[in-house]
Amino acid sequence: MSVEPQVSIDVHGEGDIVVARVTGEVDLASADTVGGELASAVPNRALGLVLDMSGTAYLDSSGISLVFDLAERLRRRQQQLRFVVPEDAPLRRVLRIVNAADVVPIDATVDEAAAEIRAAA
Repeated sequence: MSVEPQVSIDVHGEGDIVVARVTGEVDLASADTVGGELASAVPNRALGLVLDMSGTAYLDSSGISLVFDLAERLRRRQQQLRFVVPEDAPLRRVLRIVNAADVVPIDATVDEAAAEIRAAA
């Protein structure tokens, strides 16, 4: 019997910005793997990372912790991190409860997030 992965990550570059789309569930079982993949996906020359979570169905405390850790790691490298979560997504409520926007700005689209990173650079 094989177990299907609970989460998938698609990483691609858009010029000077890395976009990572996380689909599925980020929890205790997957948080370390997701965090490692995301951290290694951002080269030093990039302005920042857009973390597209519009396909993320579930994010537990391990996932929240990895996002805060990733934000701090990128900040130390003078790079930006922005979330993409649609306005009506249930994940928005979770991020609001943990005050994630105080640490990582949340945008509705990848284009908005990328434009904000470039404008702040």
